[in-house]
Amino acid sequence: MNWLKTILIGGILFIFLSTTNAVSRINGGYGLNNVRSAWSLKPGYLTLTTKTHFFGKVSSQLQNSAVTYWVVQGAFSLNYGLNEHLELALTPIVYQDNHKGEKGYNLPDDLYLSVKLGSYDITGSSIKYGFMMQTRFPTAKYHNVVFEPYSAGSISWSFKGLATYSKDPLYPEEDLNIHFNLGYTNFNDVGQKLAFRDHLDTVAVRAMSQELSYGVGFEIPTSEFDFSIELYGNSFLQKPPKETAFSRENYLYLTPGIKFQAYRWLSLNFSTDLRISANNDETEYSFDSRIKGMPNYPSWRVNLGASMILLPTKVYKVDEKDILIKKAESRRELFEQIIREQRETESAEQELERIKSERRKAERELERLRRILEGEARPKDNEDDQNN
Repeated sequence: MNWLKTILIGGILFIFLSTTNAVSRINGGYGLNNVRSAWSLKPGYLTLTTKTHFFGKVSSQLQNSAVTYWVVQGAFSLNYGLNEHLELALTPIVYQDNHKGEKGYNLPDDLYLSVKLGSYDITGSSIKYGFMMQTRFPTAKYHNVVFEPYSAGSISWSFKGLATYSKDPLYPEEDLNIHFNLGYTNFNDVGQKLAFRDHLDTVAVRAMSQELSYGVGFEIPTSEFDFSIELYGNSFLQKPPKETAFSRENYLYLTPGIKFQAYRWLSLNFSTDLRISANNDETEYSFDSRIKGMPNYPSWRVNLGASMILLPTKVYKVDEKDILIKKAESRRELFEQIIREQRETESAEQELERIKSERRKAERELERLRRILEGEARPKDNEDDQNN
């Protein structure tokens, strides 16, 4: 019954937040709106994250008429911490407007499965690192959607390296954190036939589309609000075909954001994506002149979202006293670790001194042997040996 309750709560929250739109690149774990953290969820933790965004623009390319294009999408993410370093994620895009008339939407859209190996660190360092692998399954009916990242209707995969610097590694939620991402995506689209909207003609992809993605995000936590700013973008290594692909240009976004910690188990998020890259257009619009002159990617995007902890249920009962006790225990573990490292260092120094002493003795023995072989052994050598 506990599972049923959590699913119902999550469903209600998703419906509430999806009344506008949700981003496709949804980050359900630690991190910011677009830039992910190297931390993994704690073992046994299950989180539900929903995010929304909206963007619209009027195109006046047709004579005496105007067409409004909207970015509309709804998605959520379930993330589960399997152990200290392993996190699994299921992210379905539930709804995607594709600008194809009265029934111009995907319900559902594509599905993402992710595996994250994180929370690794170097002893004594403030930096944690990790890796994430993600696969996109083409469960949608339509792909190659205007204003959205490129998709070809094939199973694609990506690999991303993660790093996080924490000014206070023991209590990262109380001080500055900086997140770094660098990823590679293979769209696995050779042979896929891309349709330009509803036109019957299609163009087959002849070269594998590939891209690099990158991002850096700064996060400043406070007692109730977390402030952040992100810079993220992409760079195609091999661009999709220019005849039909909408999103084949590189982009760069700046994203200021704020997160309100309503409860220990619930946070509300707000951010704005501002495109700072040029509005270059490399697609040949031979089939639909209404889109010509429109931005390749949204010039702005307002994001709303929420994240809640579903499991363990004990997080709903934790009070300030429990938090202080937990912090004290963490401090004790830190002190014990420092003492162990100090002892290991002292032991290593003693061993190093012993090795140096043995080396000096060996060098003197070799020198003595050389002199004996050369017939130059002197009584002084014997005196030295006796002294040793």
